Amino acid sequence: MKTKIGILGSGVVAQVLGSGFLKHGYDVMMGTRDIAKLAEWQKENKAGVGSFSEAAAFGEIVVLASKGTAAQSALQLAGAGNLAGKVVIDTTNPIADAAPVNGVLQYYTSLGDSQMEQLQAAFPDARFVKAFNSVGNHFMINPDFGGIKPTMFICGNDAEAKKQVTTILDQFGWETEDMGASEAARAIEPLCILWCIPGFLRNEWMHAFKLLKK
Repeated sequence: MKTKIGILGSGVVAQVLGSGFLKHGYDVMMGTRDIAKLAEWQKENKAGVGSFSEAAAFGEIVVLASKGTAAQSALQLAGAGNLAGKVVIDTTNPIADAAPVNGVLQYYTSLGDSQMEQLQAAFPDARFVKAFNSVGNHFMINPDFGGIKPTMFICGNDAEAKKQVTTILDQFGWETEDMGASEAARAIEPLCILWCIPGFLRNEWMHAFKLLKK
């Protein structure tokens, strides 16, 4: 039986992940404030589209793929009851509505806190796992780096939830590094800043992180 995935968001990241889950045999429903935004995607992918609450209720696993500043409201619209007990893959980054400075994005969080910790505190019955926030959407699904698997750093408070996300990442062609509890998001979220610097400075976006071990 196919696992059901509810995706909260209608932007590029949401659409890429939605297509990726469909490619790997999952059932998908996209959740959005504006169904018209996903008309073309739905036509191409033949998947369900509905409200945030409908997508969250549909999904056995929920993917939060909204803009960072909209993450809290997206989850509120999804409904705490629809999220309770479920794995919520948090792909968001706390990017402020301000221009980068010398290629460096500005965040509205500090190193003593993270967006995922805030979301976990607001929705304590959901099982948040940080993932997919440290790479561009072109490489989220089965990235090709000449046979070398890039590293996706994850964290979260629930060990079983992280196992489920690791299984997905393995299917999607990633090596997974579990960095521990939700506090690790304080380090993982800023990886987006580092990833974006070559892009903003030199228009270089074709890269991903790799953790080397000895």
